[in-house]
Amino acid sequence: MAARPAPAQDMTWLERFHAGERALLEECYRDQFRVVELAVGKVLRGADKETVIHEVFLQLLARDELRRGFTGGSFAAWLSTIARHQAIDFWRRYRRERSLDELGSGGNPGEPVQPVESFERTVEARLLIGRFRSEVLPAKWATVFEARFVLGLDQRSAATRIGVSRTTLAYQEIQIRRLLRRFLLGRGKR
Repeated sequence: MAARPAPAQDMTWLERFHAGERALLEECYRDQFRVVELAVGKVLRGADKETVIHEVFLQLLARDELRRGFTGGSFAAWLSTIARHQAIDFWRRYRRERSLDELGSGGNPGEPVQPVESFERTVEARLLIGRFRSEVLPAKWATVFEARFVLGLDQRSAATRIGVSRTTLAYQEIQIRRLLRRFLLGRGKR
């Protein structure tokens, strides 16, 4: 999709963008989705790609300082750089995660997990999930948590199963990740 000819040169457009005008941000989403998708797609695939794409636009909506970082020039190039950096940060953050099999075998993939250790880890994980659900997770996000974090469905499948739009699901997933991170790090509910 061809980008519009330098909308940032129009000072009215830039002022509206910095102000976070919803209609203009919606237009940006529609016009620049493909740009962000291509930038993120160079780093991530599947559900992670979808998550980061929507996180970029969510940040654009929510963070005034991010919007003010654009001062002119090629909007598509600026947004592509933002998206690529966010994808790289996501990849770095999650590449260190290891499966329970890897953890149980001392980090050597392919080695079998000791049955007792595996059982203990499974029980511990279930107890932790139960505590998170009852103490922290808002009831309105329980179905998203179940579909994405427990069942491991991709965003499209989870959204279809729950009956919400993928963008709604992505927003709730980001909020759940924030709550889960705080819970696991022992910083309480909010």
